[in-house]
Amino acid sequence: MAKDLFSNLDLNLLRTFIILNQERNMRKAAERLFVSQPAVSKALQRLRDHFGDELFVKTHHGLRATEKANILAESVSPILDELSHAVNHSSEFDPSELDGSLKIAISPFFLSGIASKLFQSIRKEAPNVQIQLLNWNKTTLQDIVNDDVQLGLNYSIAHAPKELVQTQLTTDTFRAYIRKDHPFDKDEIEMQDGGKFEIATLIAADWNSNLSNTEKMLLMRGIEPNVVFRSELPSAVIDVVKNSDILFPASMFLNLEENSGLRSLPILFGNAGVNTDINTFFHYKNRNNATTQWLRKKLHLTLTA
Repeated sequence: MAKDLFSNLDLNLLRTFIILNQERNMRKAAERLFVSQPAVSKALQRLRDHFGDELFVKTHHGLRATEKANILAESVSPILDELSHAVNHSSEFDPSELDGSLKIAISPFFLSGIASKLFQSIRKEAPNVQIQLLNWNKTTLQDIVNDDVQLGLNYSIAHAPKELVQTQLTTDTFRAYIRKDHPFDKDEIEMQDGGKFEIATLIAADWNSNLSNTEKMLLMRGIEPNVVFRSELPSAVIDVVKNSDILFPASMFLNLEENSGLRSLPILFGNAGVNTDINTFFHYKNRNNATTQWLRKKLHLTLTA
C-alpha cells in the first residue's frame, strides 16, 4: 500500500513550499512569510524529509526546483488557492486596509491617457498604498506569472502563458490623429486612405513589436503602409505628428482630443469603426483574489466612465 504523505503533513509547510517555489529565494520567502531565514531553511528540510526529495537546489541565480517540486507545485497551488478562498470568502474586503505597493502594467496605447484618473480612483479607496503604473514591456507577462506585477492591461495576446487569465474588460476604438492645420480636410478616414499618408506608430511589447495593427490591416487590403516613425513613447510620436503631415492611428483612451495641436478622425472600415478588445491579465491563482478583482473594477470604471 502506498505511503499516505498527506495524513501527517503540516499544511503550513505546504504554504512555505508554495512561497519558495514562487520566489526561488530564501530571503524573499522569509520576508513574505514574516519569519526568519533559518525558520524557512528548517521548514524546507522538513519538506525534503517528508517527500524524500531535495525539492530546491541552490544555484548562483537562486533556488532551482527539482522535477518533483515542479509537479507538486502545479498540483498543490490551485488547491491551496481554493482552500484560502473557502476560508476567507466571508471576510469583508476593505481596500482602505491595503498597504504596500500595487503594481499594474499597462500598454503604452492607454497608459498616459488613463494614469491620472486611475491613480485618483485607486487612491480614494486605498490611501495607504503606493501605486505603481508600469509601462508594459517584454518581461511583463513573466512578471505577472511571478507575482511581481498584480495585474496587466493590454490588447489580446495569443501567446500569453497558460498560467495567466486574460478577460475582456472593454472595447477600444482607434482614431487617426493629425496636426490641426493638416491639409487633409475630411472629417473621417477610410482604411483605403491609409496608403496616402506617412504613418507613425507606437511600439507595444507583446502586441505589435514587429508589425503594428495598422500595418497588418492595410496589408490585408493590399495597401502598402508607409510607416516612417516608431517609438515606445507616446509623447515622442505626438511631438513628431504635431510638426509634420504624418498620421498617427491610436487608442481613443490616449485622450488626444485634449491635445490642442492635434485633430481626431474616426477610422472607418466600410461602414463600421475599427475596434479592438482590451483585456486584463492576472495569474490563475488570483482569479478569486479580492484585491485583483477590485483592481479590475477600478480599471473598468476608469475606461468606461
